[in-house]
Amino acid sequence: MTPRAITDRDRWLALGLLVLALLLAYLLLVHSWWTGPMLDTHARIQSLQQRELRQRMQLRQAPEITRQLQQVRAAEARRPGFLAESTTELATASLVQRLESVVAEASPGNRSCAITNRSPLEDDTQAKLRFRKVTVQVRLRCGTPELAGVLYALESGTPRLFVDNLNVLAQRYFFAPGQAGNQAGGLDVSFDLYGYLRPLPAEARATTPRRPAATEPAAVTNED
Repeated sequence: MTPRAITDRDRWLALGLLVLALLLAYLLLVHSWWTGPMLDTHARIQSLQQRELRQRMQLRQAPEITRQLQQVRAAEARRPGFLAESTTELATASLVQRLESVVAEASPGNRSCAITNRSPLEDDTQAKLRFRKVTVQVRLRCGTPELAGVLYALESGTPRLFVDNLNVLAQRYFFAPGQAGNQAGGLDVSFDLYGYLRPLPAEARATTPRRPAATEPAAVTNED
């Protein structure tokens, strides 16, 4: 091997070692201290720009969303599903009035349908629920057509009311208030009539005091 060939090999070896040293220096000094953080910063900037773009698009849709929300609220106001009253006591009185008016329409003068009992059903656990149920226990003595009309009117009107625990017993005679003597035929009917109060915000539910439990449920009857 000639001295010139040895010199060329050493030159290329030295050049390779220089490139390797420069690469290591870049990785250890430039990339870790400058290039890497700059790439991370660029990625964060792109992420923030995309988030800002989404927020701008949402802000542009805010008027349309507000308009649609107002339409939904107006539709709910025209067709209320919840009881209008704000407390259980007022809602119970409203349920009783609704029941009395429906029975009066189905049987004017209580000739063939009469309320013999309606009493509120106390439930202390409802105070902490989002959807608070107000229940009245009802007992009627009705003819079959009148009973069908009463149940349909109660469950098809507004606000929405529901009938549960329906028990129907046929009886040979029944007494209708205001009528002389016993009436032939009829049904002895008992059921739970209930509706729901409009839900309260979470803060209001947390601060609502619990009502003391009644020692005996009050019952109102029309029977003598």
